[in-house]
Amino acid sequence: MSYWRKSLQNMAEWMDDSWDEVRYRVSELGDPDDDIFIFPYLGFGSRSKIILRGRVLEKMEESLAQENDNRLRNLVRTIRLFKTDEVARARLKVSFGDLEKEIQADTEGFFDVEIETSESLGDEVFHELGLELLHPALETPPTAKGQILIPPATARFGVISDIDDTVIKSNVTNRLQLLATTFLTNEHTRLPFEGVAEFYRALRDGRDGNENNPIFYISSSPWNFYALLNAIFSKREIPPGPIFLKDFGTHTPFTASEHREHKIENIRRVLNMYPDLPFVLIGDDGEQDPYIYRQIVSEYPNKIKVIYIRQVRKFADPDEVLKLIREVRESGSQLLYVTNTENAAVHAAGENLIAAKSVTQVTEGKELDQQSPRAEDLVEKNSV
Repeated sequence: MSYWRKSLQNMAEWMDDSWDEVRYRVSELGDPDDDIFIFPYLGFGSRSKIILRGRVLEKMEESLAQENDNRLRNLVRTIRLFKTDEVARARLKVSFGDLEKEIQADTEGFFDVEIETSESLGDEVFHELGLELLHPALETPPTAKGQILIPPATARFGVISDIDDTVIKSNVTNRLQLLATTFLTNEHTRLPFEGVAEFYRALRDGRDGNENNPIFYISSSPWNFYALLNAIFSKREIPPGPIFLKDFGTHTPFTASEHREHKIENIRRVLNMYPDLPFVLIGDDGEQDPYIYRQIVSEYPNKIKVIYIRQVRKFADPDEVLKLIREVRESGSQLLYVTNTENAAVHAAGENLIAAKSVTQVTEGKELDQQSPRAEDLVEKNSV
């Protein structure tokens, strides 16, 4: 990283931390705001350990997105996602079964729950965790219910997937188009790649249709986009799963290494949580996914069943691609570059990862998605 970029990054982080400290000191002098809510993100765990992240925020007015919203309305709504008023250093009580624990949020309002547990858990996939605000002390303390994904005994493998230009069309390779797609669309006009919903549901269901294989999503987008991504997944019927994003306070566009480190760190967290579960990795060649996944395969030989890379770049170096494929194969895995979701589904069925009939469902879903208007067309139609 060049000197001036590093200086800008350090300055941005210092200003963000300083502002959080000022807001915290001011809030300590006044009456606590009783309009506070706890926002837990979907957590994950095993029979012996659970992890959940969330945030304590002051409530703000929200307006539901509509398919006919114009560019200006979408822009204003997206900007509001970054104008969150966090409740710094809030204290919470966590309840999971018979276990209770007190935790404290950081200056950004983020909190992390990590509990070693020997609770007797049922076979359901999602388990409930209780959260209650202790400080600031309010007459009626807000509470929330978090969800923890714990793979059942029927799961044969897990999936770790990138989001941007892997699940959802983002135009990462073109920065101007990326900004337009991010800020000028909403959950109704932001589109997945054709057949993605059907393919990911097939991976979740597995070869027998009832495996409940867990799916994890990783992106370098800020946590401010968590609710938006959940809304997109829900509307497009993409299977839910824990999403790993970044704190906007430390999120910068300056370095590719930051993106790489974020992804590798969180992939390791998932793989280490489930030492006996093999995984499928899904990404694209728009940025660094092939190289990140190659490193993961070398660190965890024979744990990754297959890597699917969606080709979004028009001109890939064939020698470099062949080199990556060979290196991944030497570590006991497979690397496939695919031009569409149907190609990946055909291979997955051949590897007994999904049911053979699921390929037809992916093909049908792909054809239906192709008939849908493009995001840019919807934005243009609704523009002011």
